[in-house]
Amino acid sequence: MPVTALDAPSRLAGVDLARGLAVLGMLAAHLIALPDLVWGDPTTWLALADGRSSILFATLAGVSLGIVTGGAKPVPAAELVTAGKRIAVRAVILLVIGILLIATGVPVYVILPAYALLFLLSLPLLPLRARTLWIVAGATALVMPWVQPLLQAPEVWETAAGNDLALLIGWHYPFTVWFAFLAAGLAAARSDLRRTRTQVRLVVAGGAAALLAYAADAVRLPDGGDEYLQAVWTAAPHSSGLLEAVGSGGWALLTLGVCLLLCRTAVRWVVYPLRAVGSMPLTVYVGQLVAWAIIAAVVLGDTGDLDGFRALELFWPFVLTSLVACTAWALLVGRGPLEAGIAAVTSRIR
Repeated sequence: MPVTALDAPSRLAGVDLARGLAVLGMLAAHLIALPDLVWGDPTTWLALADGRSSILFATLAGVSLGIVTGGAKPVPAAELVTAGKRIAVRAVILLVIGILLIATGVPVYVILPAYALLFLLSLPLLPLRARTLWIVAGATALVMPWVQPLLQAPEVWETAAGNDLALLIGWHYPFTVWFAFLAAGLAAARSDLRRTRTQVRLVVAGGAAALLAYAADAVRLPDGGDEYLQAVWTAAPHSSGLLEAVGSGGWALLTLGVCLLLCRTAVRWVVYPLRAVGSMPLTVYVGQLVAWAIIAAVVLGDTGDLDGFRALELFWPFVLTSLVACTAWALLVGRGPLEAGIAAVTSRIR
């Protein structure tokens, strides 16, 4: 496969770059005990990976769904039905893979079950145009964080059965709120990501949303105040709070826009290894968790020992291995192995 394989007309280099950053950010969140983020202290900025990487990942999932269903203009109805069937099958496959990863005992919240649910929930959105999708995304981000504390309140979540259900549906990434990120990614794809104007708008609008939400988060509510309001009015990672939904959702759109603009320049070649990682995110995500399980079992004798595994300081070895292996695979073979395997299955569906 030629060196320009990742620059085929069907690919958007900036999307691959953003996805690569999301994957490595999730590696950081898994493998490093991240500090609390203090915007005025650059030594804490690695904490940006916490929460924001997975939200970027979810937003880019929406972008991918938009691209495979026609991009700026949805494909005709008959083709959209076929695409919907393929997405549904892909969701089932992701759910199975997610359950297998959970069974390894690796102490992370596996995102794939949440992805599976979000893919299924996305099916009614596929025929919609950009404007409608932006409204859906915005309304979900503004409304559902007020509902989420009520959904989280039942004591069933504290039981063993509730915990198993939470793992099965990816409740650490609740589809009730995260639907906003998927819808926003789909809306971005329908807005024509190849246009410079769209890319600039993502930067401006996403940056404004992030700035507004994070500034609002700096206005702390009184300690000991209403617990419900405290749960809503926060940008804390994985809180599903209003300010996280708006702020980290905006951050994801900002990141996507910046990556698209950067890849209009020669920078696209400098970041080729990151783009290679982003072209096969499922392979890298699954690969790092499988490697984690094997190494932890052999070295620690316990796949669930999070502190012990982090003490091995394997973040940079994992990152370098991912960059080198994905670049070599992209140049010599092409599509990532898991991506190719799923495509082979879903392409048979008519």
